[in-house]
Amino acid sequence: MPRNLALCFLVVLVVVAIAPGCAHGDVLQGGVLHKGDLRVELGPVPSSWRRVEVDGADLAFRDDARDGSALFDVRCRGRDDDAPLAILTQNLIMGTTDRDFESQEVVPFDRREAMHTRLRAKLDGVPMQYDIYVMKKDGCLYDLVFVAPPDHFVEGAADFGRFVAGTHTHSSSTSAESAPLSGRGDP
Repeated sequence: MPRNLALCFLVVLVVVAIAPGCAHGDVLQGGVLHKGDLRVELGPVPSSWRRVEVDGADLAFRDDARDGSALFDVRCRGRDDDAPLAILTQNLIMGTTDRDFESQEVVPFDRREAMHTRLRAKLDGVPMQYDIYVMKKDGCLYDLVFVAPPDHFVEGAADFGRFVAGTHTHSSSTSAESAPLSGRGDP
């Protein structure tokens, strides 16, 4: 399967795995995603990323320069509210094979804990590398994913890290002075 087709398949696979039955009525204005009472200030979107529409995802981007894709999704009051972060991460990589976890650790994330996972895996036989953050906060589940071929991953992951580090969440039940998603300088 050609690499671009495999990446498109990945985005669809991720969306199907994380967002069954979700309807997204979100609006993106000036780098802020508005979804009901939730407001998410996004980190800097790299100039090499272009927004693509993916059914069931809040935001998806294609990084043509690195043959990569990034996905941001948040869903609130879902059926996965009680699942551990490690299980929620496993749901995101369903359909992959030959998984090699480079790291998986709990990190500070917007005054909560998040599971940060880096791994290599094959999707439909195509080697890929992943950078994944999963966080639960105020009844919502946040998924941030970057995926690219291993030979382009490092540069793309650096851009993704800046995007994650600059992202902040706010809801009607949280303070307007919420901390950034990543409690560290570089996720």
